[in-house]
Amino acid sequence: MTPDSELNIFVAGHNGMVGSSIIRQLEQKYNVITRTRSELDLTDQSEVRSFFKKNKIDQVYLAAAKVGGIFANNEFPADFIYQNIMIESNVIKSAFDSGVKKLLFLGSSCIYPLNAPQPMSEEALLSGKLEPTNEPYAIAKIAGIKLCESFNRQFGNSHGIDYRSLMPTNLFGVGDSYHPNNSHVVPALIRRFHESKYQNLTSVRVWGSGSPKREFLYVDDMARASIFVMNLSKEIYESHTSQMNSHINVGSGQEITIKELAEKIAQVVGYKGAIFFDKSMPDGSPRKLINSQRLLSMGWRPKEDIDIGLSKAYDDFLKKYK
Repeated sequence: MTPDSELNIFVAGHNGMVGSSIIRQLEQKYNVITRTRSELDLTDQSEVRSFFKKNKIDQVYLAAAKVGGIFANNEFPADFIYQNIMIESNVIKSAFDSGVKKLLFLGSSCIYPLNAPQPMSEEALLSGKLEPTNEPYAIAKIAGIKLCESFNRQFGNSHGIDYRSLMPTNLFGVGDSYHPNNSHVVPALIRRFHESKYQNLTSVRVWGSGSPKREFLYVDDMARASIFVMNLSKEIYESHTSQMNSHINVGSGQEITIKELAEKIAQVVGYKGAIFFDKSMPDGSPRKLINSQRLLSMGWRPKEDIDIGLSKAYDDFLKKYK
């Protein structure tokens, strides 16, 4: 068995929020390999194949993805489904072809049907229609799960591969994207409240009614869960999963309304004005709470409180947008 210090671990998407957190936790113990987008286009099959041929990779954390909020998913559905499917297909196939035995694919809780029973368990996958605004992204992530499962089913015994999938709830924290249109709800609201505070605006407009409930997980907890799942023994992993339902949910187990979230962020930022909820804009799913019992039963627990996490996220925003 290769000593930890000699393992070469490729983190795809290392500049993203999740990937950068994984890097911070891995690099103290392992030899971590990364490539920027300009150095390696993961949607280009020949580039990815060449990268794996030239580098001895032992493990892969597949955190690379095209991501965005409701606006971006509505505006660029072709980009979301094409780019994500290409990234997954190229990395997983090239990893297999080059002899990589262990790979962890990171997905999203949007893989579950719009009306899935709450909290959503892993068994809810493919049991109903998806939420329309992010259906292309969700289908791409489902394809990633099924790629891992299919390679395991066909080549697990003959080639000794062990490809796993982890599905997080809504993530936030250090390293997030604060794009004015394409970001997720937490960074979008942080930016909006911050700018409104310094522009002395008397009110802030928030999309939707404020009534949908969401579960949030701080990104460092997601990174810890990723490393935890990657390093579980095959016997433990397989005792909690099945061949065609092998992915694992990871969440905080706590949910709040978008209204409550907006109020928390306004307090963290120090915004004193009114909050206006624009009901003419889409709400998305009415509720998205995932069942993380499968992971909890293996011994993992989240550590970060949402209020502390939001403060850390705002501090990170301030460093980037002074």
